[in-house]
Amino acid sequence: MTKTKVKRPTRDEFELEDLAERLVEAHQEESEVVLAVWGREESVRGRITEMDARTKMVHVSRAGEMVKVPFMDIMKVGSPE
Repeated sequence: MTKTKVKRPTRDEFELEDLAERLVEAHQEESEVVLAVWGREESVRGRITEMDARTKMVHVSRAGEMVKVPFMDIMKVGSPE
């Protein structure tokens, strides 16, 4: 019996670049975002407080709670309705 690990969907450099631009823009404008994160049931919602290039983690803050999301796991950046 072998376990097959579900692989994260691959994206090309244009998709990743677009994603990065949207994250930077949201960070600079201090706007609230909704992130669809691979492997998570619920999306992550809040303001981007830091984008750590060294660890490739995006820090999202909401109501005093900090969530660190790996950049490569972010599938989509949206605005709250």
